[in-house]
Amino acid sequence: MDDQENSTLSVHDFETWEPLLRLLRAAHAEHLATPGGRVVGFIGRGGWSVPLKQMTHDAVRRVHSTLVNDDVNTVTFAVEIEAAGRTRLHILRPSPAVEHGIGPNPGALVLVEDALPEPWRRLPDPASGAAPAPSADPALLERTLRERLPGAVGATEAEIAAAETRLGIPLPEELKALYRVTRADWADWGSDFEAASRHSKAVRCELFGLAGLYVAEAATRECPWQRAAMEVVDTRPTAAVQGLAGSPGWIVFGDNGGGDRLAVDLTPGPQGHTGQIIKISHEEDIGARLVADSLTDLMLDRPAARTGSPENHPPTKAAAHAYSQQSLVDSVHPGLEVLSVGMSTGQPISIAPLTGLPRLRTLSAHPGTLADPWEIAGLTGLEYLELGSQEWRVLLDADIVPRGLLAVAINAPFDEDPLAVADLANELLALWDRPPITLTTIEGDLGPAA
Repeated sequence: MDDQENSTLSVHDFETWEPLLRLLRAAHAEHLATPGGRVVGFIGRGGWSVPLKQMTHDAVRRVHSTLVNDDVNTVTFAVEIEAAGRTRLHILRPSPAVEHGIGPNPGALVLVEDALPEPWRRLPDPASGAAPAPSADPALLERTLRERLPGAVGATEAEIAAAETRLGIPLPEELKALYRVTRADWADWGSDFEAASRHSKAVRCELFGLAGLYVAEAATRECPWQRAAMEVVDTRPTAAVQGLAGSPGWIVFGDNGGGDRLAVDLTPGPQGHTGQIIKISHEEDIGARLVADSLTDLMLDRPAARTGSPENHPPTKAAAHAYSQQSLVDSVHPGLEVLSVGMSTGQPISIAPLTGLPRLRTLSAHPGTLADPWEIAGLTGLEYLELGSQEWRVLLDADIVPRGLLAVAINAPFDEDPLAVADLANELLALWDRPPITLTTIEGDLGPAA
């Protein structure tokens, strides 16, 4: 497909799909010949999943290019092809109220616009009595960096003040001292990568310029509802860092070179110091780790006296997994916030013991694990609920879907009919008057198979 042809086709044109449909027919002829037989997949801007062992990438790229033209992020497709070649192609386009899922199925349905899970709404506890570490020494920090970076161009007081105004928060003295030595502007190195590397070594990180400073509030840590709703904020009395998704007191100033952010922490945990340095990992959805007790310590390679690593903590009582009736009963506790019910070889589980728990906000149950979905009606504090299609069907038919929910998800296996899943999702979205997943069916003729 040349550029001119590419620019005129749409994702809803049969011609766009024809090369791919021919490959799918050849690979799945036996399945397509069975009554109701469909072949399912999805194509998105960031990748695709198409059931072909040997695939001509040009056929997928032909569809992919039209997504860009049509300003569509991803489509799920289901195709039926008769022996004579008559073809019916169903194309599902996502709703702005539905997050991207795994495979052909939708992710979480956000029922209230811009709603965030409770851990992402949580603000830090007051850091009463917190103070800078004894090692914090802006003057020593500045002298050390001037020795390491002779001739570096520092930021002016006006530039530092402008950054404070933009962020809406005063910069701590150690951070000001750092930027008085170096403003970390690429223009100062003249695109000299060796000079940039020496700079990063001197300041112990890939330092952002003042314009790159940002406050790592929870909203800056994007996480899909299906994961975020399962998290809990866990700050122990012995913690140096609060176990938050983000904080208005986390000022990000650099990167460790591996995608993790370094921040000055002005809202420390019960045993932390104001101005301590923390690492916000790109591999973790919540929490941060203590790196150094002060920025001075970071620059002088003095490790923190304690790590504050969340991995050193036992599982919190606020989240639990149940695989049997007894394990669910054992999980019941006034502080329980999150419960997932997983597959087991035993009998389905009654969730009646959860009724009345004051903090329970998330329930995720694998399909077929609940003895009586009607019991969900007693869980009045839920904000997130994830169930299989049959369980959702029970709640919808009985009109007992909890109306305090902020988001939901349909736990559907990859081989479940995506059209049926989309219909179910649209029923749930309609209860909150949210935009639906759209279905377009196009027909064409591939002619008899060769």
